[in-house]
Amino acid sequence: MRSFSREFLRACLIVAAGLMVAACQGATGGLTTATAAPRTMTPTALPTSTPTPRPTSPPPLPLGAPGNPLILALPPETVLDEEIAGGESLAGQLSEFTGYEVVAVVPDSYADLVEDLGRGNAHIAVLPPFAYLLAHQQGYADVAFLSVRLGATRYASQFVAHRDSGFAVYFDPERDENTADAETALSQFEGKKPCWSDTSSPSGYVVPAGYLAYYDIKTRPAAILQGHPTVIRALYAKGICDFGATFVDARTFPSLQQDYPDALEKVVVIWRTPAIIPYDAVVYASTVPEEMRRELSHAFVRVGITEEGKASLRLVYRIEGLEEADDDVYDALRTYVEALNIDLSTLIDR
Repeated sequence: MRSFSREFLRACLIVAAGLMVAACQGATGGLTTATAAPRTMTPTALPTSTPTPRPTSPPPLPLGAPGNPLILALPPETVLDEEIAGGESLAGQLSEFTGYEVVAVVPDSYADLVEDLGRGNAHIAVLPPFAYLLAHQQGYADVAFLSVRLGATRYASQFVAHRDSGFAVYFDPERDENTADAETALSQFEGKKPCWSDTSSPSGYVVPAGYLAYYDIKTRPAAILQGHPTVIRALYAKGICDFGATFVDARTFPSLQQDYPDALEKVVVIWRTPAIIPYDAVVYASTVPEEMRRELSHAFVRVGITEEGKASLRLVYRIEGLEEADDDVYDALRTYVEALNIDLSTLIDR
């Protein structure tokens, strides 16, 4: 009985173990079953949107069209109502003859006007010589016309001294010409004291001092007297300076003739420069196309022969007439400005 029970118990344990293994295999799918096929995911389409078109800017208006006018700069010192009206009249005449819209403005200074030409805030202007040289040097403007004054487009400077100064005279007033070259005539000023009118005057300082620098003629420190007639007065009185320079011919200035009727005899011309200083120039900004420049130049010629146009030019710019010109008319002036090694920006009204 005991032996039977042990065998029976062993058999039961074996059967129970088999049942447990089978139960585990059933729960896990069995170790030998095939791997289940992977699930496939269908991607969800993202919502789409129609892009909003970016607004396009309208094309720029052509220069001279309504809304983008050509700007005519009047002189910075323009303040009188009749002068402003004259400028507006001139702008209207240029518009009439070209078909472009032209408006007149008054800049604050010539320094500002030069910058305006470079920025495209001015297209037509009338510039004195140093303002033009600076504008052209910076690539902002080109000359189209020189203005005519006293029947000429350029003027000269003269070296003057008291008759008793002991300087040799190299100018013949009867023939209105020099009798010696510049170096011969001016070398006698070595070590002498000049009187200049002011340091921005073309004929009263820059050109005559430029001549002395060009020929390496050293002088004593100058007296700056603020005015051409004042230079003549100082030389007449003697003792202030040895020589001076003025425009041609400052000795005939009305107040001098009244106070010193013998000024022409007492203060003599030692030597005169050639007429190398241009009067004011009509210029176009470098942004103005070539064809437009030609049309504007034709318009200026027409303006210059009408009574209304001549009146506007005289009133606004003190211009008696216009003569076409190229940049090379400034070459001689440049020579003596460069001899002084002077900054052009210091020579214009700021």
